[in-house]
Amino acid sequence: MSEVKEYQLFIDGEWRTSSSGETIDVINPTTEELVAKVQNGTIGEAEQALEAADRAQKSWKLLPARKRAELLYRFAQEIKAQSDYLAKLLVQEQGKLLRVAKSEVAVTASFIEYACEWARRIEGDIVPSDEPNEQIWIQKIPRGVVVAITAWNFPLALAGRKLGPALIAGNTVVIKPTSETPLATLELGHIAQKVGIPNGVINILTGPGREMGSALVGSPITKMVTMTGSTPVGQQIAKLAAQNLTHVQLELGGKAPFIVFADAHIDAAVEAALHSRFDNCGQVCTCNERMYVHEDVYDTFMEKFLARTKALKVGDPMLDETEMGPKVNRSELEHIEHLVATSIKEGATVAVGGKRPEGEMFEKGFWFEPTVLTNVTQDMTIVHEESFGPILPVLKFKTFDEVIGYANDCEYGLAAMIFTNDMNTIMKCNEALEYGEIYVNRGHGEQHQGFHNGYKLSGSGGEDGKYGFEQYLEKKTFYVRHTP
Repeated sequence: MSEVKEYQLFIDGEWRTSSSGETIDVINPTTEELVAKVQNGTIGEAEQALEAADRAQKSWKLLPARKRAELLYRFAQEIKAQSDYLAKLLVQEQGKLLRVAKSEVAVTASFIEYACEWARRIEGDIVPSDEPNEQIWIQKIPRGVVVAITAWNFPLALAGRKLGPALIAGNTVVIKPTSETPLATLELGHIAQKVGIPNGVINILTGPGREMGSALVGSPITKMVTMTGSTPVGQQIAKLAAQNLTHVQLELGGKAPFIVFADAHIDAAVEAALHSRFDNCGQVCTCNERMYVHEDVYDTFMEKFLARTKALKVGDPMLDETEMGPKVNRSELEHIEHLVATSIKEGATVAVGGKRPEGEMFEKGFWFEPTVLTNVTQDMTIVHEESFGPILPVLKFKTFDEVIGYANDCEYGLAAMIFTNDMNTIMKCNEALEYGEIYVNRGHGEQHQGFHNGYKLSGSGGEDGKYGFEQYLEKKTFYVRHTP
């Protein structure tokens, strides 16, 4: 057996062992084997990282934005150069398909490259004053130290999504990945050293969220928190940050409706629904979490959709032919099993799947079959509770008002998907759906120049594009009077 690698904390440009003397095991979801150990960091080390970031920010913000971009371009290029290694590490720690992991590495680099394009676009305003011989200057400046907390489903991409704009804007960052999937993110510390990112500009910590995360969020040094994760954790972060009135950007849970109207292109809708539910084993915030199909096309749609779902190949994520891998950990797997059992108890029918797969390779690991539930009603638990896994409830609807009512009957408001060829229906959905992102005639998947923004309990602030970049900037106003 090969020696298990142990990662340290990355603070102020160097690797440090935690004073706790404790480590956290990182487990392969496919085999349940130990992949690596990471440090169980302490509150003291959280304070060290914040202080290092604070010191570094004083000089980093003075570096011209274009110079910051040159460093980060090199950072992105090195991420791409290490694509094969990072992708395999993502498969080991998270269980995603190898091809999806390679795509995640590429997206991580492109998030950073896109942020670099903003280096020459940090623009303020000069506006007229009501007073004579005076102008009003509004300048955009970095906030300071940014704490970035990422989720386990796309750990590296989420790190790139936050690091890029934060650093280009002139902030420094302390990033905390989850204990389930910290490895690829920790590798960014080695890359930062290699390309010459100044000490303290990027700091990476591992440890329990309840202690270390609370220390990072609640510190007066922290001037912004950007977090991707669950709604309950986001609510706790918002409460902690409120003590210092720290700016908070949150991307939280989702329960995206996927609506198929009677005039939809059925084959296209089937494929989009399939991938928008089962990609990454359903572990995507914008995934198809509940599907509404018009009664006129229900039978045709479901015949094709169920056939495609049954044909999905579950197995080794390293193999090209595999279409779905395991869940990330045992508690997530048990959550899926509980939701299916509850759905059956409430009257739903398992049309496909519904259990752990059988076979020798599935004796270890956190596997669950692609599952479709029918005979579902709007009041069932599965329609309202986020599953974040490969189970999909399907409901039939008759009218536009009925399905809009169903879709909006939700505490989340991150994403929605609709399939229709009628422009009137599209416009009515645009006005009526209470979601920050709406995908029309395509599945989920945002782009860098868009705006990833949730309503209700799906978060606040938003990421990506010019509106996301502005989250990382503060405004300073000057009233400048001159002698006539």
